[in-house]
Amino acid sequence: MKPHYQRMAIGIDFGGTAVKAGLVNEAGAVLDRVQAVTTDIQTHGAWLDFVGQCLRRFGAGRRRPMGIGVGVPGFTDFEKGFIYNLTNVPGWTRVPLAGMIRKRFGLSAFVDNDVNAMALGECAYGAGRRYRQAVFATLGTGVGGAVVIDGRLYRGAYSMAGEIGHMSINLHGRRTPEGRGGLETYVGNMRLVAAAKRALHATTASGHLAGRRSLLRDLAKNDLQRLTPKTIALAARRGDPLAREIFDTMADCLATAFASVTYLLQPEVIIVGGGVAQSGRVLFDPLRRHLRERLHPFFAERIRVIPAVLGADAGLIGCAALVFQASKG
Repeated sequence: MKPHYQRMAIGIDFGGTAVKAGLVNEAGAVLDRVQAVTTDIQTHGAWLDFVGQCLRRFGAGRRRPMGIGVGVPGFTDFEKGFIYNLTNVPGWTRVPLAGMIRKRFGLSAFVDNDVNAMALGECAYGAGRRYRQAVFATLGTGVGGAVVIDGRLYRGAYSMAGEIGHMSINLHGRRTPEGRGGLETYVGNMRLVAAAKRALHATTASGHLAGRRSLLRDLAKNDLQRLTPKTIALAARRGDPLAREIFDTMADCLATAFASVTYLLQPEVIIVGGGVAQSGRVLFDPLRRHLRERLHPFFAERIRVIPAVLGADAGLIGCAALVFQASKG
């Protein structure tokens, strides 16, 4: 058997705007990478042609990938390598993608939800590599989640476990197709910005402006359409009361869901990734505080909440890790 650092696999992070492919060794290093615009290879045939191009490039010389792992933004059946539907990518409904890859290229292939792949990447090579029991959450437009038990992804009965973003945190909350009061109806990029705009645009009962004073106005140059989560995080780091209040509210919402997860699964660690998680202490300090407030000391003393470390490569590396993990049985 080859030493682990010589075994290689291709990871493909299939996103709504870009498809990122990389050749990854079993130490988690990305040796080469290629990227395409999703709309340029949107048909099944064009997408497989892109994979063929990657194989020709990555397989040059003595490099021989042992398989292909694909992470997709939608519901999948991991055991069957089947895509039920992809969010924001038309034409990818009920697609047996793993079988198509195996048939065309003669390589083992695995297809999973993209957040599962990110979680596996972080737990195999990133922030979670020291832990066997972990929960992963990613904060972006919405909230994604994944569960790792005994070092392996837990997918549930139908490959859809870990949907933390749809966990209800409000008994009488907003209704969505996913249920009522779901976490991601309160947390995410746009929720942060919307909360800031509401506070800055507030009016009195008589219709007069009564918006909060805030550094956010200066950072956005008085154009609230320029507000972003990064802007709000910057204001919070500079001590702006409104920005800190917005992050505190979001942290409390997350802690509400994380407390339930902790009581149910008792993980060693909760790893938080995604764009909003890059806000640093303005998010993690109140998140840890609120989580402690919602847990019995026995649980609170044992759970860690830490940021992800692999960044944009987490999904790509995790997709390759699907291949390596499968080879170990």
